[in-house]
Amino acid sequence: MSLNLNDKKAVVAEVSAKVATAQTIVVAEYRGIQVGSLTQLRAQARAQGVYLRVLKNTLARRAVEGTQFADLASQLTGPLIYSISEDAVAAAKVVSDFAKTNDKLVVKAGNFAGKQLDKAAVAALANIPSREVLLAQVLGMMQAPVSGFARALAALAAKKEAEAA
Repeated sequence: MSLNLNDKKAVVAEVSAKVATAQTIVVAEYRGIQVGSLTQLRAQARAQGVYLRVLKNTLARRAVEGTQFADLASQLTGPLIYSISEDAVAAAKVVSDFAKTNDKLVVKAGNFAGKQLDKAAVAALANIPSREVLLAQVLGMMQAPVSGFARALAALAAKKEAEAA
């Protein structure tokens, strides 16, 4: 189905709005994937807050033109699905996790905060824990000395009570 000029402008405007707030864009080739599998990928992306869309590459180039993701335009060839997220890791994680179970989805490239990423860099970005996990780890490290000190005081008090009895 061909889009008329107004439809194309609307698509570019919609994608440009997503790109303006994005931290990460990951593009992957989806040639040969069944519709049911793509539906599962879209559901996973929606659950993670990732904007996932199949676009004409010319429209995608126009959407990223003049943004921090402009370098990505050279990689936009072939049938691609675009994964755009405000979270630094979510787009890479959704696409990489799905590519592990479906070998027909091939990660081509990505861009994180204006830095071009190849396939290996996208995989490395996907392996970074989520923001919530990182915050929990930092909080655990901050609590460890305090809780250790409290346990030592409790053990000292128990020892004193044992000696007194």
